[in-house]
Amino acid sequence: MIQYLLDGRYTHMRLFHVRMAFSADMDSVGRFAFRKLWVLLATILAVWWARLRHRPQVLYYPPAGPDMVPVLRDIVLLCATRWAFRRTVFHFHASGVSTLEPSLNPVLRTLFRCAYRRPDLCIRTAPQNPDDGAALGARRSVVVPNGIPDMRGTVPERTAGPDEPLVILFTGVLIPSKGVRVLLEAFATLVSTGVNARLQLMGRWGDAAFEQECTEFIARSGLAGRVEMLGVLRDAAKFRAFAGCDIFCFPSFFEAESFGLVVAEAMMFAKPVVSTWWRGIPSVVSNGRSGSLVPVRDPASLAEKLGELARDPELRRTMGAEGRRIFERSFTLEAFQRAMEREISEQAP
Repeated sequence: MIQYLLDGRYTHMRLFHVRMAFSADMDSVGRFAFRKLWVLLATILAVWWARLRHRPQVLYYPPAGPDMVPVLRDIVLLCATRWAFRRTVFHFHASGVSTLEPSLNPVLRTLFRCAYRRPDLCIRTAPQNPDDGAALGARRSVVVPNGIPDMRGTVPERTAGPDEPLVILFTGVLIPSKGVRVLLEAFATLVSTGVNARLQLMGRWGDAAFEQECTEFIARSGLAGRVEMLGVLRDAAKFRAFAGCDIFCFPSFFEAESFGLVVAEAMMFAKPVVSTWWRGIPSVVSNGRSGSLVPVRDPASLAEKLGELARDPELRRTMGAEGRRIFERSFTLEAFQRAMEREISEQAP
């Protein structure tokens, strides 16, 4: 989303980007490494240099979620740079950092407040997300939904014929809190009722132990021929997976979930969605219209809603079409960039 912001053309603001390249891959996200200390120092120096060279008045920063290692990084970086700018804008792509403050010791709590307290503007992606801005004493807090480029028409689309298996797609990091095990249990129930379906999991395993747990469950449940691991797909390959599925399922209860961008990607291709009543996801999926929402950690309810869609092609079509209409109205890249320019440009001194 930050890259999409940088790619925009604006009338009322100019952007100067300092890249924060702390993690080389998903395995290193949120984990300490000595290399990151050098990256942190280099990033601080780069921010100072950008401030001196271009003289921006507003610091735009995406805070971490409620995880200690990236929060410590934020504390160091913000305490070292925030004082040099007249305004601070926090954009919460991850939610819940404010919930960490009460658990900190007095020294860290003081540094936390120095880094995060009283920003001029806080942006969150959905009204259902924790209001970190209010908790941090922001002077103003707004909601700006994410938006993505419309890629429909760039890859071929398909839907299952009468005698073909339905394709159910999940996309995300393959970790427990993204609902992967819940989905596998629901899928096993769905298949046991006679539904002809395949499940595709697109993404990278979070750790080997969870991968083994899920692999053993798949084998034990007789699903080996029905579950396909797609791995990490990008660009056209990723969009072909979205365009080729019949139902998109995202049963997340991820701790830092804020929007569920993959849900908007599925709606872009007019796919019905089954997801959860969690954080900002209900702001994207219209329950009963573009898809169905179920409680978190509830494989029985998930299987029930997947079954309703699996047995009703017309329901899949109408929900997918409504999702596409919602995407065009609310989640385009152009709408996101216009809203971001409006909110950030108002912070100019």
